Amino acid sequence: MNMQANSGNLKQLDRSHHLHPFTDFKDYAEHGGRVFSRAEHIYIYDSNGHRMLDGMSGLWCCNLGYSQQSIVDAVTEQMQQLPYYNNFFQCSNQPAIELAKALVDVTEERFNHVFFTNSGSEANDTNLRLVNRYYQLQGRPQKKLIISRKNAYHGSTIAAASLGGMGPMHDQTNGLDYVHHIEQPHWFEVGPDEDPDAFGVRIARQLEEKIDELGEDNVAAFIAEPVQGAGGVIIPPDSYWPEIQRICDERDILLIADEVICGFGRTGKWFGSETYGIKPDLMTFAKAVTNGYQPLGGVMVSDKIVDVLLAHEGEFAHGLTYSGHPAAAAAGLATLKILKEGNVIADAAANIAPHFQSRLRELADHRIVGQVRGRGMFAAVELVRDKSSREKLAPESAGAVFCRNTANELGLMVRQTGNAMIMAPPLICSTEEIDALADMLAQALDETAKHYGVS
Repeated sequence: MNMQANSGNLKQLDRSHHLHPFTDFKDYAEHGGRVFSRAEHIYIYDSNGHRMLDGMSGLWCCNLGYSQQSIVDAVTEQMQQLPYYNNFFQCSNQPAIELAKALVDVTEERFNHVFFTNSGSEANDTNLRLVNRYYQLQGRPQKKLIISRKNAYHGSTIAAASLGGMGPMHDQTNGLDYVHHIEQPHWFEVGPDEDPDAFGVRIARQLEEKIDELGEDNVAAFIAEPVQGAGGVIIPPDSYWPEIQRICDERDILLIADEVICGFGRTGKWFGSETYGIKPDLMTFAKAVTNGYQPLGGVMVSDKIVDVLLAHEGEFAHGLTYSGHPAAAAAGLATLKILKEGNVIADAAANIAPHFQSRLRELADHRIVGQVRGRGMFAAVELVRDKSSREKLAPESAGAVFCRNTANELGLMVRQTGNAMIMAPPLICSTEEIDALADMLAQALDETAKHYGVS
């Protein structure tokens, strides 16, 4: 099919019939968007033939890029052998079993069990079900309140959106009334006049204050991303996570680490929890577990919780039709094999990530850059009109939207969150490709500064 010749028809059909996630429906129906037609290595091509370096790894998921034939082969073979069967009613399948063991092998010793889902949203729903079941079996059903953070993202189902702390999502639905939120460890936004380490401790201790307010006997768990990804790549001060861990340990609060974005090498280790020394009781994963080639998510469940679940009779009344789907599990197995045998995570941490962070930090002196922050293979560039006052470049994040659109036209796919440009390129980038990313972003910043009259 000649995609370029068919581009106009596809765009019209898309506008007429397709409701997109996180989209202004009225605006899209009037103006439309891009249709992507193919991808290779770290590049994506739209239906007009425009090539873009994918600085977002799809949606934080294609850590190995778009040309991993062994994953395609694994899915193809599995589809020919057993395209589907469910894991309900004492049934299982070989890829799901093998992937469960493979995930246990790359996580810390306390994780020996996995519950599969289709996405991170469903995995965080599952976390709530597991936490409730854990305390019910212990005879403490009143311990059910969950504490999360402002500006967190934990998914888009009712439960996952309730766990998240993003205002627009809460404004449009009635969320769960047993989820409470504390401040995020966003130094640039919340406490730029404080010493970063002192700020980290102060914000962490809001968890302790919230537990005291709600009652320790009522609070079940605290959920957080090691690094808040969709919220703007919020890098916590080094003092933050040790204090959070202390509070959870001392107050008998389960700790849930949402690794949907951080997992599988993004922070320089297999999981962000390792990078920050976190010891979670439950760990959410999805996205990069299959390199984005198939939908798959899940929860790593610690022995602390499993020991209670296994010690009591009674069905765990929760499940999903496609939990442990054989083709998705096959994609996961192939992905983990590449990550392990290719030493991809360690190589990226030692070579590409330092170059990526170094090149982006060169942009800190740019006239409209207020902060560059990052860890491993993701980063954010915060836009301002005035560095000293941190005045925003334009109302309603228009400056960052303009910069994103400019970068897209130059051939760089990046995202805009608030007033920040955020990026998470594949772990398999070369130094030359990182240079191209940084150069295109710098050009987009120049054009944005010119557009808004900042000299």
